[in-house]
Amino acid sequence: MATKQSKKVHPDHHNDLLEDPAALAESIGRGEAFLKKNSKVLGGVLIAAIILIGGILFFQISNANKNEEAQEEMFQAVYFYEQDSLDFALNGDGINAGLLQIVEEYPRTEAANLANFYIGSIYLSEKNFTDAITYLEQFSADDYLIQGQADALLGDAYLETGNVDKAISNYEKATSYEPNKYFTPKYLYKLAVAYETAGKTQEAIDAYAEIEEKYFESYEFAGARKQKARLEGLAAK
Repeated sequence: MATKQSKKVHPDHHNDLLEDPAALAESIGRGEAFLKKNSKVLGGVLIAAIILIGGILFFQISNANKNEEAQEEMFQAVYFYEQDSLDFALNGDGINAGLLQIVEEYPRTEAANLANFYIGSIYLSEKNFTDAITYLEQFSADDYLIQGQADALLGDAYLETGNVDKAISNYEKATSYEPNKYFTPKYLYKLAVAYETAGKTQEAIDAYAEIEEKYFESYEFAGARKQKARLEGLAAK
């Protein structure tokens, strides 16, 4: 019975190719033919890659420049915010840009992102809860403390509009961000109120209990003990 012999490639085949001028010429000819045949495609791919890379670099540089401009424009608006001149902070004073203008003219910059936080907090203080939610939802930060504050403010706005589930969700996020003695007790207290509003008495008791157990030096401690005792009394009836 004839056996099928497998085709073996001699380990020095590539050396043979280099030593054989005819074979080398044939190989080069095939390469040139491929390049000629596909030159338009390859050229198009190369041009597309150059355009893409150039576009990314231009966007990054342009965005960095815009962010710097926006931060300079925003300086006076933040000053107005800190001085409680909230209308000037939002709309400008006729000379300096307001926060709303910063968001409109410098989208996708860090300055505009931070402006969303300021605008949302201003609208919340003015009881414009719908707009407060709109702007706070657009804010995001790597700084967990600031993000926690934004989530707590969102919780306040949602609670005021009657969306208790959304309020609870945002308060829970706020309490989970880098727990600390300065802000977490406040967030837990708000969360407990939202739980009770939703009829989740045990969850409210647990939130108050966490303040009592972990944050006994906080301003919220006394109120948490009082409210916890009240809810436990109601639950026992």
